[in-house]
Amino acid sequence: MDITQELKQADKSRKKGPSPKLRGHPRDDPRVRVSKSLSWLLRHGAKNAGLDMRDDGYAKVSDVLSNPMFRDVNFSQLQEIVDKDQKQRFHLLAEPRSSDSSSDMWWIRANQGHSLQTVTLDMQPITSALDVPMAVHGTTLSAWELIAAQGLSKMKRNHIHLAQGIPGDNVMSGMRNSSQILIFVDLQKALDSGVLFYLSANGVVLTEGNEGFLSPTYFQRVEFAKGRLPVPGWEGAGPVVPRASLTQPSLPVQDLQTAQSYSSTSESI
Repeated sequence: MDITQELKQADKSRKKGPSPKLRGHPRDDPRVRVSKSLSWLLRHGAKNAGLDMRDDGYAKVSDVLSNPMFRDVNFSQLQEIVDKDQKQRFHLLAEPRSSDSSSDMWWIRANQGHSLQTVTLDMQPITSALDVPMAVHGTTLSAWELIAAQGLSKMKRNHIHLAQGIPGDNVMSGMRNSSQILIFVDLQKALDSGVLFYLSANGVVLTEGNEGFLSPTYFQRVEFAKGRLPVPGWEGAGPVVPRASLTQPSLPVQDLQTAQSYSSTSESI
């Protein structure tokens, strides 16, 4: 029995008790609902749910699974959901319980997207536009009018999220597939103006902007997602071409650290 069947069976045989209140629509795949619930808990709801969380965003897996939302989810199911998440939203970490213990304690965190002010993630600073292929934000037609006037806002989150490409370009994180408007950011212009950018562990470009906003001054080009035609008045100098051919492909922070470690080891041999 695969994880979907296991979760559906658990739902059918659920005993009466506190409502789990899983996020998402009841007709969604159970894995999707668990993933959405994890995202909410680890990004936004830890304090309200009474979940203890470290400054780096990690919470004990045992504490997460003790939440009523996940009472029918075991560790192996959680691990499968994390491993198969296409956007790499989460990270599982095993640490020794103590210096004299042979057993590990498992921790989990969301890689980005937090509104919790107490969380400080390990992010790689972006110092040049050449560090990533591009920086693009996806949004809706209804939101575009306000964004065009005031810029991108981090709203209740800690950062504004930008993707390294558009859906269909092997982009895993940073943009919803349902985006209707694509806003390409002139990363170098913003960096030269003092705006700070970072790369999250799962490859999302993050920025706080200036006082929570990234000005339209830094919009290089804006397109309709369907058909990739420019929004009138926002044509820029033409289509934005990924910089992948000019530099090595960008990697999530965890992969970059692994590659750098391998490189250092190779040089010392």
